[in-house]
Amino acid sequence: MPIFGIGLHIIIAIFFAIHAVRAGRELYWLVILFMFPLFGSIVYFAVVFLPDVRLRRGVRKAGSVIQKSLNPGGELRAARQAFDLTPTAHNQMRVAAALLDAGDIAQAVEQYDACLRGPFAGDAEIGFGAARAKLANGQPQAAIDVLAPLRAKHPNFRAEQVGLLLAGAYAAAGRQQDAGVEYQAAAQRFGSVEARAELAIWAIANGQSALAEKEIAELEHARKHMAKHTRAAHQELFKRLDAASASLR
Repeated sequence: MPIFGIGLHIIIAIFFAIHAVRAGRELYWLVILFMFPLFGSIVYFAVVFLPDVRLRRGVRKAGSVIQKSLNPGGELRAARQAFDLTPTAHNQMRVAAALLDAGDIAQAVEQYDACLRGPFAGDAEIGFGAARAKLANGQPQAAIDVLAPLRAKHPNFRAEQVGLLLAGAYAAAGRQQDAGVEYQAAAQRFGSVEARAELAIWAIANGQSALAEKEIAELEHARKHMAKHTRAAHQELFKRLDAASASLR
């Protein structure tokens, strides 16, 4: 489809070429992208662009972990101060999220419930946080009741995280078939460490050893090639996976 006289595949190739230059990639990528713009763009996306996006996500997570360890409780204090100064729905949601991260689950649920009764009750971020808090508080059905309509209304909002959270809520509610469908859909669509590890843990708990062993093998291969900061960001997840997979040996 031409746009301003230029094929869409050429525009995509130019986008990836700019990314390659900014990222300091080898010059042969430019040759591939401009000699074979459609095929080259597909290859560049799969080999370079997508792994780079995932790596940056891992770096951000690692940075967040380091910041919290250096200043525990800092975000909760800042959130409460901001809410005291300006009691908006956004600041109340920030307090709720900080309480949840700090492990004060019951207070987080109260704060999120207050947000859900406010003028921004339909906000996707508020609904997602409320569902996280309710699941952590042992209320899986309440979490499902928030997440199901949230995804129906906002299908592109945090698609992977919503899918995994909904899967966890189904599992906690005893709806294992629904949980398995959600975990496998997330692993197939996103292929992330989180999705594959959660699928493996669920498969072990539900006696699906073949599926679990397949996911564990692929995760072990990926773990060997991870940078230290990426492994640190997934430390707790790997601990859960290792504890669960011990029963397979």
